[in-house]
Order: sequence, then C-alpha cells, then structure tokens
Amino acid sequence: MSPAGGEGDHDPTSGDAHDGSVQDQPVGADRAVDLTPTTGTEGVAGGDEAHQGFDPLRLCIFATIALLAWLAGPWALAFFAGLGFVGYWRARRAGLLRSRCLLGDTRIVLVYLAVLFLVAAWGIWSRLSA
Repeated sequence: MSPAGGEGDHDPTSGDAHDGSVQDQPVGADRAVDLTPTTGTEGVAGGDEAHQGFDPLRLCIFATIALLAWLAGPWALAFFAGLGFVGYWRARRAGLLRSRCLLGDTRIVLVYLAVLFLVAAWGIWSRLSA
C-alpha cells in the first residue's frame, strides 16, 4: 500500500478498498449500473403504488388535449369522447368493472363519455347550422 493514498490503495479486481474508505461506484466491467429511477419505496408493502407522487407528464398531456380542444372545438371533444367510449366498452366486455377513473364504475364512465359525445354532436350541429 502507498502511504500517500495514491494508486495501489485498493484492489481493482475486488472493488474493496484496503484503507477502509467506501468507493462511490463498483469497479469491474462485469457489474452493471441500474439507471432506473426509483421512488425510494421499493421493498415496502404497497411501495410504488401507495406512495407514488403525481406524474407531471399528465400536465403536459392535459395541456395538449386542451390545446386540441381549443383549436378543434367540438370535433376534438367528439373524437376523444368517442375514443374513450370505445376503449371503456372493450375493457368492460373484457371484464373490467371498476376503473381508476374518479367515477369508478365503468358503466358510469360509459354514460359520462356518451353524454360528452352528445354534447359535442350538438356543438358540431349548432356550428354547421349557423
């Protein structure tokens, strides 16, 4: 070992420091670095689901949908309501009875989306007839 703390203080093949210091990163090409973001709740009962924060990506999605709705008006509402209705219809036929949607029951969600579609149809009709 070098008394100055230079090269030779650790064994690069084992990754262990001989002087009692802790290394920041493992040494060796056979070790992989996991770059997956963590929430700090791994290994805790209900970890990722129970303590997951609000995803800011949703805000970008909401803003994009609002922009499309503003630009396309009732056409955008009809498209998204129809798309949502078809998606929930298929999911209900596949066995989904409860949704993570605030409304909960998929039947209520289907009624809500159908009403939105009818409101959009009325908006389209009123624009075309004016």
